[in-house]
Amino acid sequence: MRVTMIGAGYVGLVSGACFADFGHHVTCVDKDTRRIAALKRGEIPIFEPGLAELVEANVRQGRLEFAAEATRVAEADAVMIAVGTPSRRGDGHADLSFVFDAVRELAPLLSGTAIVVTKSTVPVGTGDEIERILRDKRPDAQIQVVSNPEFLREGAAIQDFKHPDRIVVGTDDARAREVLAELYRPLYLNAAPILYVGRRTAELIKYASNAFLATKITFINEIADLCERTGADVQDVARGMGLDNRIGGKFLHAGPGFGGSCFPKDPTALLKTAHDHGVPLRIVETVTAVNEQRKRAMARKVVAALDESIRGKTVAVLGLTFKPNTDDTRDSPAIPLITALRDLGATVKSYDPAGIEQAKPQLPDVTYCDRAYEAAEGADAVVIATEWEQFRALDLDRLRCVMVRPVIVDLHNIYRADEMKRANFRYLTVGRPAAECFLEPAAPRRRKTANSKSIAAELAEAL
Repeated sequence: MRVTMIGAGYVGLVSGACFADFGHHVTCVDKDTRRIAALKRGEIPIFEPGLAELVEANVRQGRLEFAAEATRVAEADAVMIAVGTPSRRGDGHADLSFVFDAVRELAPLLSGTAIVVTKSTVPVGTGDEIERILRDKRPDAQIQVVSNPEFLREGAAIQDFKHPDRIVVGTDDARAREVLAELYRPLYLNAAPILYVGRRTAELIKYASNAFLATKITFINEIADLCERTGADVQDVARGMGLDNRIGGKFLHAGPGFGGSCFPKDPTALLKTAHDHGVPLRIVETVTAVNEQRKRAMARKVVAALDESIRGKTVAVLGLTFKPNTDDTRDSPAIPLITALRDLGATVKSYDPAGIEQAKPQLPDVTYCDRAYEAAEGADAVVIATEWEQFRALDLDRLRCVMVRPVIVDLHNIYRADEMKRANFRYLTVGRPAAECFLEPAAPRRRKTANSKSIAAELAEAL
């Protein structure tokens, strides 16, 4: 089949490459001519494991191409809209201007029996408005509008696309169902269920899913706070909860709060839709409020780890992206954390395997480093803000040697308290007993240099 993907951003590029890998012929169209030129040169504008190889293979085999104009859209069996829907500045509603602009530009180019598929995350009723625009522009055409939301996790998007939990198709039209069924036919071997529902239902499934997952994250984060006060261990609590099949263990990992391109904006957009229809969503309101408060509150853990004094001290923050295996820093908890540390008078050094360039415009007053140990050198504390694999097996002896004080604040609980105790670190985590995690600080050590002072003098300065 022939697919035209409108938008070569995260969703469009990943979806287009995966459809091409299924054997379909895909053209990704984007108005950003620089992006298209870069893709034609084989340069991938986003960081996603395996995507560069997938794109290169399908371009080489002639199944995937890129264009700045949708000149051949009339030949497509399906036209998919995968443009951005960011939060609208001022009121939090989803900004649908990119979607509607794309539809207006496509309308005169579409065949009279086109299937237009919305993959962008859009509020309930967006498909109805798209249909109205197309009818106004093409009153004699029989164009069908379908909702087919994506459920891709950044860092695991290709796996999610090829091995989905479900495929949601929102349409009441038999012909459109046949087209979507043929597009996803290669997934039948994986027994991925296709859920056929009404278009409005499909649009709401996406928002409801993200809001519920955000609720699970926020719930376990609040339980983590209670664990710290009562001496319980949030990891054991989450494990005990997750063994109940009605609850499940996914998204029950305590941390500094959720971020990224979907979870912060989608619950907010859902709230706006609910308000427009006079339906209060108190749980979702609380989830968004608690999450925003939590991000900046993480700085208090760093202050506590440094004996309530942080002004003039140096803090190394490892991780800038909202999760590992992506370069996305949108609404990352690391951003308000670092902002709060700077506001409190700390000097901040940071390292991230992929997100430094994206973070620089948001955090201009941070010293960016090329390695974790470079960031830790001369630091009074190291904060693990993103659970990258590169941070899961740090050389603790080397780390302690380059730091002024042996203090680690682990916001993702990726180390064991007994391991840190043996390494003589003061170790603060999220939702774990203070007796295990808040250890007495050891005497600081610093790596000697050719012009170093005596050990006694260094210790005196450090203290």
